[in-house]
Amino acid sequence: MTGEYQHTLDSKGRIFLPARLREELGSTFYVTLSPEKCLSAYSSESWQELTKKVNALPFIRQRRMRPIFANAAKCELDSQGRVLIPQNLRNSVGLAKDIIIVGCNNHVEFWDSENWRVVYDAETTPENIAAVMEELEF
Repeated sequence: MTGEYQHTLDSKGRIFLPARLREELGSTFYVTLSPEKCLSAYSSESWQELTKKVNALPFIRQRRMRPIFANAAKCELDSQGRVLIPQNLRNSVGLAKDIIIVGCNNHVEFWDSENWRVVYDAETTPENIAAVMEELEF
């Protein structure tokens, strides 16, 4: 999944998903916490891959994944292409009004626009882009 999209959270906590991302995420997908101050959304297929990887871990390591599953919400698109982001998840990362939706390979991230700007500015320097390309041996 790719691209960056600016949207606004409505008064009910819903956000409109661009058509391209709706196609890739599907009508039902999972939203959960991320290691950064954003939320991650996974298609049902990607979520199943994640759960398989977790199931393959020893039990003690599986327990470390508890916050991801405890805070996961199975979400569905409404007829207008919007998704309701649960209040507890919005609060946990500070999603209030202006949202940036970022395609991030196998998932989508939901960022507060101010938080995203800080990350974007840090990650899009020529030095960082060069380091990423070098890491990929590209």
